[in-house]
Amino acid sequence: MQSIICRFACLTCSLFIFVFISFAQNNTPQRRSLVDVNYAALVSHADLQYDTPVVKSEEGLPIGNGRMGSLVWTIPSAIQFQINRVDVFGNNSGTNNFYERNTDYCGGTGAVRIDFGEQMFNASDFKENLSCYDATVAVTSKQVNAQVIAWNQKDVMAVHVTDNRNNHLPVNIDLSTLRLPITHRGNHTAISTIQSVNGFIVLKQEFKEDDYYCASALVIGADAGKSFTETVNESTIRLAVNASSDYTIYMATAATFNKKEDVVQKAMDQLAAARQMGYNAILENNKQWWHNFWQKAFIHLHSADGEADFVEKYYTYYLYVMACCSRGDYPTKFNGMLWTTGGDTRKWGALYWGANQSCLYNALFPTNRPELLQPMFHMYSAAYDSYALAAVQQWGSKGVYIPETTSFDGLAPMPENIAAEMRELYLQKKDWNNRSDQFKNYTYTKLPLLSRWNWKKDTGYTEGHWIAADKGAGPYGHVTHIFSRGAKIAYQYWMQYEYSQDTQWLRTYAYPMLKGVAEFYRNYPGVKKEADGKYHIYIVNDNESIWGGHNTVEEISSMMGIFPAAIRASLILHTDDNLRTQWQEFISHLSPLPVMEKSAGKPTWISSLLPIVHGNADKLPDANTLPTWFFDLCNLETKDDQQLRIANNTYDSYFTRTGAGIDSATRIYVLSKLAVAGVQLGRAEATRYLIPNQLRTAEIQPLPNRMDLREGFQTTSVQRLGRAAEALQYALCQGVPDKPGDESVIHVFPAWPKEWDASFTLLARGGFLVTADCSKGAIGFVQIESPHGGVCHVKNPWSNKPVDLYINNKKQKTLSGDHLTITTHQNDIIVLVPKGVALNDCRKKVL
Repeated sequence: MQSIICRFACLTCSLFIFVFISFAQNNTPQRRSLVDVNYAALVSHADLQYDTPVVKSEEGLPIGNGRMGSLVWTIPSAIQFQINRVDVFGNNSGTNNFYERNTDYCGGTGAVRIDFGEQMFNASDFKENLSCYDATVAVTSKQVNAQVIAWNQKDVMAVHVTDNRNNHLPVNIDLSTLRLPITHRGNHTAISTIQSVNGFIVLKQEFKEDDYYCASALVIGADAGKSFTETVNESTIRLAVNASSDYTIYMATAATFNKKEDVVQKAMDQLAAARQMGYNAILENNKQWWHNFWQKAFIHLHSADGEADFVEKYYTYYLYVMACCSRGDYPTKFNGMLWTTGGDTRKWGALYWGANQSCLYNALFPTNRPELLQPMFHMYSAAYDSYALAAVQQWGSKGVYIPETTSFDGLAPMPENIAAEMRELYLQKKDWNNRSDQFKNYTYTKLPLLSRWNWKKDTGYTEGHWIAADKGAGPYGHVTHIFSRGAKIAYQYWMQYEYSQDTQWLRTYAYPMLKGVAEFYRNYPGVKKEADGKYHIYIVNDNESIWGGHNTVEEISSMMGIFPAAIRASLILHTDDNLRTQWQEFISHLSPLPVMEKSAGKPTWISSLLPIVHGNADKLPDANTLPTWFFDLCNLETKDDQQLRIANNTYDSYFTRTGAGIDSATRIYVLSKLAVAGVQLGRAEATRYLIPNQLRTAEIQPLPNRMDLREGFQTTSVQRLGRAAEALQYALCQGVPDKPGDESVIHVFPAWPKEWDASFTLLARGGFLVTADCSKGAIGFVQIESPHGGVCHVKNPWSNKPVDLYINNKKQKTLSGDHLTITTHQNDIIVLVPKGVALNDCRKKVL
């Protein structure tokens, strides 16, 4: 195996090249589109404006550059921030000091208060506005106005202040630590140091445990007036500015895992670059980046009742939030993202939970903004070697094991004696009650929310000792025996190839993941070929509800998706002929999805076959995951009539309790994929009702900034917005294959309510950029840009009616039939219109 360091270095360089090339190819504001979009007007629909100060800090307005960010909120005399980063972690996967759940922490670099010395941000003359198009937050009162930006090129946030007071009071900028200056937890130490350096105020954090090290720095300076620094107390340092009427405050951050790197100087250099460039130049530079970002793709919706407009607004806002917090080395976390405001402790801690992360990232593929996906791929690829070791140590398998919950650095290696006993216990070869004292002592201090140790149950302190019991099912817990997350991650790599058509990406990143997960399943000791000639899988969960099941729907679906994708990838790359033969044999003899008759003649998929250790085997698949839909096992191109019939039966079964089916009263919750699955089956009612209902979900009370705290304290997030965005895009355009790994067919408006008008540009599999318009229930045209060339398959948007084909503004021929096949060359622009419709008659203005 490659060393992690070598893999990481290669990965960083290659990912930069990939992102740069993708940006250059996709950043096409001069695209020859039939739709003329007023992007400023369109994006402004998602703006937020507050006429009164927020009640809670979590309701502030978000601003970020993808690596650092903050909510912006006020108290009567001050503007407040907590500056967070995606790459600051208090501990790694090997920690032994956070054995109480929800105590591990990450993200925060410091709290900032800009205090004007008197009350001015009151309800009578207050406004706070977020401009999504320009990525600015403005806070205004009668006397003081402030504009906040996060510079895309450097890790600097700038606050430009216009002070209209006759008597300019000193402005106090307080920088505070997020915990006591020296905090110990076992041999974990967090040291927060405040200091003054050359007239700037500085907060440095260092996190240490055994060989682990992480540090961050937050440096603040102003560009006007006389200033001085003073230490307020052991946790707060102040920059006092005798300000003029117009000045800028700069806040720069940096982070490192390298003990030898001067993280303070790194942040100082960022601040110096910002001051040299100046606020106005940074603002214009930032606007250019964001304006180009918005022109990569769009969705515009309208309906008489306003529901479509409502959905569009939330979709655009989701893109804004993800661009603010997903352009760094690590993905933004579902529980708080960059928006924590009360320190860096948050519910669910510092781990990444796969199902929750999928809410944020699954929707990004069609947006034509691949740079927002790179942090996710970067994290998993950088930890590849740790997942390969875990497959061997924990499960006695090969390939890679990516758990449902993981640290940013994957999984820590274990002593071989512990790993050997773990395999015996977790594979049910050794009685759980006979585990050794050595094993018990080793696991006592481990993270209870990490999949590996998730059988642990917090029971609290007794006589000064922390008691960690199990959950009553031996080695099983909610996420201990989930293997499908690795398959879903690997399938996302495959989807990235399908959307980008980047063979180098496939070879370097996607194929190792596909191969690794396929080999894990093929060699997993719980997989057995039985008397029926089929491969069965035992000792597995079905998401969180079934523990120790047999042929669970999650795992069978995962194998049905991963093996064909790995086979196709190996064919494209002309590699691993022998493995491909073995994979084909495996998938040809894999057990079918678990099915039962829910009612006469209506079979549905269920969670698991018997035997199981814990749970209800014949329940419907988890509505928050729905793996059969994720892995292309049932969609509008599925040729297997029985498979499609079961898919529809299963889907209908989720809505039989009320007897009303899907309507405006149908509840759908934050993590649910029912809207996504519905549109993949062509259900317009899923678009019409489930998407807006998910945005308004009754499960939680959304915050004024459209986020929510569904996961608990300090977990400000947009999970439901991501799920709704995924469904919306597939309702407008989806490229889907008959089976995993097959050629995809583009469907436009496949699940679109006739009451809603829409125009869009979205990316489809095959790398095709699709633009289309539907007004008053009629599709006007379909435009397809082909940056890579290749054969494009399209479901006839006008059923079997004749279609005129234009290539690069020249009419080529008239096509007919249900499916249209078009050979394209690189950078061709294809237009499909109903026969006899003139191309010029299709041109449309959006706003």
